[in-house]
Amino acid sequence: MSIYSKYPEKVFMTADTVGGVWTFSMELAASLEKKGVQVFLATMGAPINRQQLADIKNIPGIEVFESGFRLEWMHDPWENVRLAGEWLLRLEGYIRPDIIHLNGYSHGCVPFKAPAVITAHSCVLSWWKAVKGGAAPEEWDRYRQEVERGLAGAKAVAAPTRAMLDAVYKNYHFHAPGRVIPNGRDEGLFRLAEKKEEFIFTAGRLWDEAKNIAALQSVAGELGWPVYAAGQSYHPSGTLVADGSIKKLGILSTKELASWLSRASIFALPALYEPFGLSALEAGLSGSALVLGDTPSLKEIWAGAALFVDPRDTSALKNAITLLINDSVLRQKLALKARARALSYTTERMADGYLDLYRAALEGRTTGFEEGHRCAL
Repeated sequence: MSIYSKYPEKVFMTADTVGGVWTFSMELAASLEKKGVQVFLATMGAPINRQQLADIKNIPGIEVFESGFRLEWMHDPWENVRLAGEWLLRLEGYIRPDIIHLNGYSHGCVPFKAPAVITAHSCVLSWWKAVKGGAAPEEWDRYRQEVERGLAGAKAVAAPTRAMLDAVYKNYHFHAPGRVIPNGRDEGLFRLAEKKEEFIFTAGRLWDEAKNIAALQSVAGELGWPVYAAGQSYHPSGTLVADGSIKKLGILSTKELASWLSRASIFALPALYEPFGLSALEAGLSGSALVLGDTPSLKEIWAGAALFVDPRDTSALKNAITLLINDSVLRQKLALKARARALSYTTERMADGYLDLYRAALEGRTTGFEEGHRCAL
């Protein structure tokens, strides 16, 4: 990077092809490219699917390197993690980036020449506490150690909410400075239909206990409106056992998802754990009234613009949704508030936040980081 350059010219980013990390990576890469920053993306986890290939083709200038290495949260991943680190190091030698942006933890300790920053999207230890109600068992000790080593090697750590950033500092010992940079979503992808329809919608990794779709399913038959769910139901890490009360739509393309959200009057996500919640943001952009799990991160983003319920109280979930079904004025009021709030979470705001984070890492400064989460870079 030229010392006269305002921004880094090349960013080498890693991406998980599962769930919201992929969406985040695509949105950030597209926004950075518009600002003249070239993005090189290394993927791990599942193979790139047809929809993801279409996402890539929509970003001019991006260069993608695909792999099938297991991710740190998967079963017995550590040899794959080691090999992936060697692969990333070789790619850095080829790309010669200004910044390494890791969307996982373990590779923060790889001896890259460029400064490495990490985005903390979620973690097993905070997931376990929120979902299972206690500390992760001993089988996750290696994970804890490897994540801590990775965080210790980073120049800076970002998270999409203060709640997630606090969770990372609470669960792992490291000294890199931290910053909250909220996620963003392209508002042009989502719209309001001319008329909302009488149904409830949810979306995401249906198999993930943290999303708590089972709670929504348990009350679906008692609601006056049908409930539709988009997303994958089966995964090695979990399964949503369907009982027929929710109409499952499977995995939808972005265009299909946007169509459903544009018509959905109510979006329900009674999550036990949700470090940010891109699906809720998409629903907000689409003008749906939100019923969300009362978690610190979702409250941080949507306070005053959604109804919150104890995710373990199915009666409260049923009552909140029923209230919105029966009260069209309140439903429309919350929908307008959700859309106004969602419009503040722009991709440009996200990209500007990361560009400043990159510059801070390159310059070795700590200004702009969260109080109590500082150290010399």
